[in-house]
Amino acid sequence: MKHIISMLMENESGALSRVSGLFSARGYNIHALTVAPTEDDSISRLTLVTSGTAAQIEQIVKHLNRLIDVIKVLDLTEGAHIERELMLIKLSATGQMRDEYKRLADIFRGDIVDVTATTYTVQMVGESKKLDAFISAIDPVLILETVRSGTVGVLRGEKCLHV
Repeated sequence: MKHIISMLMENESGALSRVSGLFSARGYNIHALTVAPTEDDSISRLTLVTSGTAAQIEQIVKHLNRLIDVIKVLDLTEGAHIERELMLIKLSATGQMRDEYKRLADIFRGDIVDVTATTYTVQMVGESKKLDAFISAIDPVLILETVRSGTVGVLRGEKCLHV
């Protein structure tokens, strides 16, 4: 099962390396990883997507909490949360395909952010399943390049991950 783990950590050199090393040493896979400073420049928020059983995720969270750079860890998938991912996808767009891509981008609530004589670049934000569905709707031969940010997430309502 997919789990979104969010953590606050010291914004120090080597901190990200220690987190990824923990996963590597225990044979766990990181499907996506996003990290950036918070409103406090000394603290970063790291969001990673991994998969495993409930027992494996529990062990991962325990190990992460033991790392010296980690301030707080939370498995977002345990409660109500909002998750989003950003995708930029460059498509070969000539002839009839130009109108088709405009229609598809509208259906999936994406934006065409760059247009050339032979390509469209579409920006899309949403859950990973939505982005996957958009990709599935396009002939793979016509996809020139795909860039995805990885999932970011936040708890719904009043609950927050903070120091």
